[in-house]
Amino acid sequence: MADLFSPAWMARFVEEWNKDPELSGALAQIGFNSVIGYGYPEEEKPRAFLVVQNGQATAFGPYTDQPLNWDIRAQHPQWLKWIEKSPGMTGLGMAFTTGKIKFKVGDYASMLKDPRMAGPFVKSFSAMSKI
Repeated sequence: MADLFSPAWMARFVEEWNKDPELSGALAQIGFNSVIGYGYPEEEKPRAFLVVQNGQATAFGPYTDQPLNWDIRAQHPQWLKWIEKSPGMTGLGMAFTTGKIKFKVGDYASMLKDPRMAGPFVKSFSAMSKI
C-alpha cells in the first residue's frame, strides 16, 4: 500500500470511490459537490484533498490551501484501523463522540441526519479499505 494520503494512495482511492455505485452513484443522485480534506488532527492543514463533482471523484492531490467543504481528521493509527476494517455507522458515530474522528470543516451531525449522505460517507471508508 502506498503511503496514506500520498498521490499514489489518493489515485487508488479515487478509483475505488468512482467504481462504487453505493458511494459515487448515491451521491450523484443528490448532486453532491464538495472538496474534502483528509489528514491528522495535530497538523495545521490536511495532507490531501479530494474534489467530488456530482458524486464522482474528479481531482485529488496534496492539500495546497483549497477552500474545503469538509476537513476530516483522525490519528494515523486510527486511519489504518479503518482501512484494515471498514467501520459501520455505529463505529463512526462512536469515533465522533470519543474524538477519534474530527471535522475541522463540515457539519457531521447534519450529515448523519441525512441518510442520503450518511450512507455514502460510511461507504467512503469501504473504498479506503480496498486500497
